[in-house]
Amino acid sequence: MQRKQKFPHLVGSKWTAQAQVDGWRHFQVVNRKNQGQWVFAEMVAACDPTVWFWVNARQLKDKALWQAGWQSLQEIGHQ
Repeated sequence: MQRKQKFPHLVGSKWTAQAQVDGWRHFQVVNRKNQGQWVFAEMVAACDPTVWFWVNARQLKDKALWQAGWQSLQEIGHQ
């Protein structure tokens, strides 16, 4: 029996950073990498594909850092 995959819908998901990352807030997951017990997501800025980085997928569950989907500044509480 195959083990359940962690974060099965990760690739293609969209995220809003609570704080700017290299000047951007909106990112999309374009790739995933499994390393032992850890899962990493390759994030690319929606408006600038030259801005990308890897993040531990568990950090995406931290609402102090990330919100699912692309949110406006008003939606994430910034004025």
